[in-house]
Order: sequence, then C-alpha cells, then structure tokens
Amino acid sequence: MASFFLDPYSRPNEKERGSWTMSFISKSNLLHRRPVAFLVCNQLPPAGSVPSLMSFSEIKTLFHEFGHALQHMLTTVPYAMAAGLSNIEWDAIEFPSQFMENWVYDSSTIALISGHYQTGEPLPHAAFEQLLKARQYRGGSVLLRQVFLSALDMKLYTSSASWMSVVEEVAERFTVMKPLHEDCIPCTFLHIFSGNYAAAYYAYEWAEVLSQDAFGAFEEVGLQNRSEVSKVGRRFRDTVLSLGGGTDPKEVFRMFRGRDPHLKFLLKTYGHD
Repeated sequence: MASFFLDPYSRPNEKERGSWTMSFISKSNLLHRRPVAFLVCNQLPPAGSVPSLMSFSEIKTLFHEFGHALQHMLTTVPYAMAAGLSNIEWDAIEFPSQFMENWVYDSSTIALISGHYQTGEPLPHAAFEQLLKARQYRGGSVLLRQVFLSALDMKLYTSSASWMSVVEEVAERFTVMKPLHEDCIPCTFLHIFSGNYAAAYYAYEWAEVLSQDAFGAFEEVGLQNRSEVSKVGRRFRDTVLSLGGGTDPKEVFRMFRGRDPHLKFLLKTYGHD
C-alpha cells in the first residue's frame, strides 16, 4: 500500500535540527505510484553498548510525525495533487499529527510500548501519573501563549503600523505580563517568516481543537474497549486519513464526528473539566 523510511538519529554535521515528515512520492493511480514518506527525527544515537534511549518527548514527537505519515500513506485519493498531504488547507494539516500525540497519554498504550532497556519493566504507574499532571501544568498560560502568537501573526500581516506597535497592541489583549521593550519575538518568529505558516500560525491551535475532539470519539466508546475502538479507528481512517486534499476539511470532520467540532475537548486537555 505504501512505504516509509525512518531516520531517527541526530547527525549534527549533516542534518538539520527538529523533526519532520516529507511526502517523497504521492499516490497516483495514473502513474501507478504508491505513497512513500520520509520520517525524520533527531534523537540521541546508540553509544557503545547502550541503545538509543528515547525520552517521553521524543516518543511524542515520533507519534506526531507518524500521524503526518499515516495521512500521506493511507490516502485513497487517486490524484497526486490532492492525495495524502497534498493541498490540504493549512489549518487542518496538523490535525492527524496532533491527534496521534494523545495516545502517549493513554496508560494502555504506554504499557505496551515502554520498557526499561535492562529489565524490560514498563513505565511505573506513579511516573505515568506525573506525566499526566505535567501535561496540564500551567495549561492556561500555554494556551494563552499560542493565542498571542496566532493573533500577532495575523496582525503583522494585516497592519501598516510599526512592528513594535503591533506587538504592544496584541500583547495588551492576550498576555498577562507585557513583553519587555527589548523583546525580540517578532524577529525570531521563524514559523511565519522562514516557514510555511505566514498568516496561518493559528492552524496549530485550530488543528488541536479538531484533534482533541476526534480523540474524544475514542474516549467515548472506552479506550479499553478494543472492538469499539477499532470501529472508530476504521472510521477515522476512512475519513481523516483517507480523503487528503480532495474534500473540504470541515466536511471531512463532519463525516467522522457527525457534527462540527466543539471546544470542550480542547479545554479538557488543558485541565478545564
């Protein structure tokens, strides 16, 4: 059906920092092509007799990038220009990847994939509980920060005022502690100046709304109920992971969830019940 290549280890002299998924070959029925994805990470390589020991953050990153890879590989769109990751609206491109991150906060999933490299013992329950608490630590601040950056991005691309005036105006509305005059956020906001998120940084937060609501569909049937989880998973595959850039993301979400997205699932993730 598809192939992917995993390049997990850091190579400082020849490899950029960060992690990413690249759609090397897109599905095309006309050209008889099957999808091929590159999945690239930057974790520490093995050292002598010690294997590459993944941190929790690295595991979450791997799940995130594999979400992108799944959307590329499981597409059913027959045309390369709309298959997989091609030409999906930017405010939905992070949906499957952020959705996948939720599984590392599921105790059953962690029990299946974790193990001490010497004893084989899974991650202790007490340590897992701390991870759940850490996820919600200062959740309001994290959410407000993303809203601030999203609003700043939009304002910088729509205002004729000086950049400092724009920062002050947005900060007045979306920050608790106002930035210092020497603050260099606009100059180092690489996502919107050297990346693909110009006037679209809000996509991260909106995609999180979609991803948390979608994961809620699995929670509603019970994550331990494997038969029901499998049914929901099949529906997720046949909609979100299959339809690529050939169907409006709003319609794709409605096909999966049966309704428009709801904010309550996002707020729950940040600790607001």
